[in-house]
Amino acid sequence: MSEQAFDVITIGRVGVDIYPLQTGVGLEDVSSFGKFLGGSATNVAVAAAKYGLKSAVVTRTGNDPFGKFIHKELVRLGVSDAFVSGVAGLNTPVVFCEIFPPDDFPLYFYREPKAPDLEINASELDLEAIKSAKVFWATVTGLSQEPSRAAHHVALDARGKKQHTILDLDYRTMFWNTPEEATAEVAKALGKVTIAIGNKEECQVAVGETEPMRAADALLERGVEIAVVKQGPKGVLAKTKDETIEVAPYFVDVVNGLGAGDSFGGAFCFGLLQGWNMERILRFANVAGAIVAGRLECSTAMPSQAEVEEVLKGMN
Repeated sequence: MSEQAFDVITIGRVGVDIYPLQTGVGLEDVSSFGKFLGGSATNVAVAAAKYGLKSAVVTRTGNDPFGKFIHKELVRLGVSDAFVSGVAGLNTPVVFCEIFPPDDFPLYFYREPKAPDLEINASELDLEAIKSAKVFWATVTGLSQEPSRAAHHVALDARGKKQHTILDLDYRTMFWNTPEEATAEVAKALGKVTIAIGNKEECQVAVGETEPMRAADALLERGVEIAVVKQGPKGVLAKTKDETIEVAPYFVDVVNGLGAGDSFGGAFCFGLLQGWNMERILRFANVAGAIVAGRLECSTAMPSQAEVEEVLKGMN
């Protein structure tokens, strides 16, 4: 069991992103690729570490060269790999994408017969570390299959609705049998978290609403204290029982939009732990997400606090 105290612990997906170094062409015509650490929960942990937070990810890999790469890259990027273990007989997932800026980035997940990060077992969790973390970040993907689903609930129960327990509504069709199944599982988790974050499409699956205000209200009705609805080029909305905050977007020339949400997440965690008001948190996170959308990769594209603050200074 870990004796470390963490600022941020995330749980969920990990993989190796194999991204084309040519844009505007299909995979069949790509001639060279870059290899990067990936996976939504993992990227959030990396983003948090970039701001100087002590972060860790709970996940699993294959016992293969890509698994070794993940351990090495996590440590290099400042994220603890203490809660990352191997699964015999399964390969570390790889993910390919195509890049058609500004808004078309098809993803191809190679996670069959099963991804190791869905083999997270409740018995292996360091519940003391999870309970004591200042922020705990889980994603909807982790609820898609057992034993990961049960492990997520054990972790959330250990938190006991502690402040800064976050559910990323990260919904991807290919991980679920039906949207209705995802809706049912999200409903069980929402009552155990204090913050929910998602885009309009993810809110549709979570609570049946896409209109941002109604989606935020529906999330609050299900027990969260802060509901955040990302609206892409229309900015971001957050609601609590006492206030509604809307922040305008920051526009960039988009290179690859796939890591923007994870960058937003790590920056959001950082802002929470600085004790900032919600408007400042959203403005900071929005810019952090936009910066990554203007870069090719995800994990290694995460900005520093100085980079984000420099942009914000120019916006004032």
